[in-house]
Amino acid sequence: MTAQQEIEHISDISIDIEVQLDQRPMKLSEILSLEPGSVIEMHRSAGENLDILVGSKVAAYGELVIIENTMGVRITDFRIDR
Repeated sequence: MTAQQEIEHISDISIDIEVQLDQRPMKLSEILSLEPGSVIEMHRSAGENLDILVGSKVAAYGELVIIENTMGVRITDFRIDR
């Protein structure tokens, strides 16, 4: 029996995932001064892997992709804790 067959009975459970582009601390005064068109400087470089979180823990990594008018994330690697 494959791993996928072993968990088939729970495959309908919904799990929220979060894709984290970057994070940075900001002062409340900086946040309050934001307006439409404001740019928040981030520390990640273009092309750098994005974190994919499940339950606030990094489960995988991916890269941002644009296909026609749709933005998505291509999974590049899974994180396996041992």
